[in-house]
Amino acid sequence: MTRCYIGLGSNLADPAGQLHSALEDIARIPHTRLEASSSLYSSAPIGPGEQPDYVNAVACVDTELAPEALLDALQAIEAEHGRERTLRWGARTLDLDILLFGNEQLDSARLTVPHPRMGERNFVLEPLAELAPDLQLPDGTSLQVLLRLCPPNRLQRL
Repeated sequence: MTRCYIGLGSNLADPAGQLHSALEDIARIPHTRLEASSSLYSSAPIGPGEQPDYVNAVACVDTELAPEALLDALQAIEAEHGRERTLRWGARTLDLDILLFGNEQLDSARLTVPHPRMGERNFVLEPLAELAPDLQLPDGTSLQVLLRLCPPNRLQRL
């Protein structure tokens, strides 16, 4: 089993409800066990145009799946929740990102792990720290160091 962290976000169609439902769906992924999930957080949107605030969380899972198989399962959940990939960083019903996949460092056409922008996003780092405050990234960087360096983004625990 590989310990993985998944970022969840939504700012359309009952965002908190979307995240709760997505967590239930993640718990049903074959060969994968949902170990924990963070509190929900509200954050200002990053991206084009006027958008509603996001609701974010992080899930901790243990999986036997390969990274891209887990990505396929997460993208299927996004599709079930009405996710449309039309505008990068646009409003969405559900966004599921693999933040960390064990200690692996991956860079393929479909998947980069650790997530390349997680260090810039307090709406990822704060809920991740709630689950694993002493976490070290595969390159040895401390999660606590990333938190100290991360710019603020109107983050509020719900």
